Amino acid sequence: MSIIIVDDNATNQLIIKTILNKAGYQNLKMASSAKELYRLLGIHSAMGKMTDVELILMDMMMPDIDGIAACRVLQSDDRYRDIPIIFVTAVGDSNKMAEALDAGASDYVMKPINRMELLARIRSALRLKREIDWHKERDRRMKNKLELAKQVQLSVLSKPIDDEHIRISALYQPSSELAGDFYAWYRIDKNRYGVILLDMMGHGISSSLVCMYISSVLRDTITRISDMEQVMHELNRYMNQLHMKDELIHYYFTAIYLVLDTEEKSIEYVNAGHPPGFVYADGQVVPLEPCCSAIGLFDTLKVQKGKLYYENGAAIALYTDGLTDCLSGEEEIETELLVELLRNDDGLEPEELVQDIIPVRASQAQKDDICLVTLHTK
Repeated sequence: MSIIIVDDNATNQLIIKTILNKAGYQNLKMASSAKELYRLLGIHSAMGKMTDVELILMDMMMPDIDGIAACRVLQSDDRYRDIPIIFVTAVGDSNKMAEALDAGASDYVMKPINRMELLARIRSALRLKREIDWHKERDRRMKNKLELAKQVQLSVLSKPIDDEHIRISALYQPSSELAGDFYAWYRIDKNRYGVILLDMMGHGISSSLVCMYISSVLRDTITRISDMEQVMHELNRYMNQLHMKDELIHYYFTAIYLVLDTEEKSIEYVNAGHPPGFVYADGQVVPLEPCCSAIGLFDTLKVQKGKLYYENGAAIALYTDGLTDCLSGEEEIETELLVELLRNDDGLEPEELVQDIIPVRASQAQKDDICLVTLHTK
């Protein structure tokens, strides 16, 4: 790592260089003007010529481009924004000093140079630089880990199904790196499909971890237990295992779970505190209303299930509240929009369905995870 000394006076350059050499700083670079500094750093070029800069000592009053203007240019370049700049100047104007600090300078030293003061301010600036570098490296590692976790989370989501009986697909749009929404579907036997959509309390790392925990037991639970009520009881038991007595946070999730039987032409479902899904069948719209409390909220569940039949085919939409939050906020209008999508579906995927309503209706940035699962019988 290097220190750059920027001064149009060769004598001042020599004085500063001598002080730094005697203090053990050896990797020093010289620039006689702001333009020379720009060339040295590769400012205004796509690739910097030297990015391993640790500190810049710069004169304030220089011809053509003064130190304050040069400081602003460095601050506007992402490569050098965190490089500390210490002005070494004879200007005693307090307004100029304030302007320099506002421009992004870390500190300043007055001329004639006091050796002890200069070295002390350099050590202080370098300590700050090392701390900034440490935080940037930690953030970089964390970002990489979050990206890996995101890829793992996406990998466990069910892939679309398009077989002789049914078409199932989903839109999944997290509000952050990691989400608290999760969906899965499984072919239980030749004619039955189990589909679940859940929304974990909160979002981010903790909610994502709980989602992964539930996903790890979900397939076995759905395929091993045929009774829907027992499936929900089993999931509730798993969630209660996460409860820690001394923790204030109590994790729970809302869920809607259904089993579609293409031979019997029936839809059996349990809604655990989740926004109602919609079934459009034989010209009628049927909401899948909540029938028990959220999973993990209480030690025991009182579960009721619903069942309905269709004759000529059915279209089903399941969603999390992040979708309706992007709409008008009025429940009747939200319901009408979703039902209209089901009525007019011509083989559209969930992404296309959502694009029809969100860009027009959204009035602010996405605050929650958005998930929409659609099912169409054949």
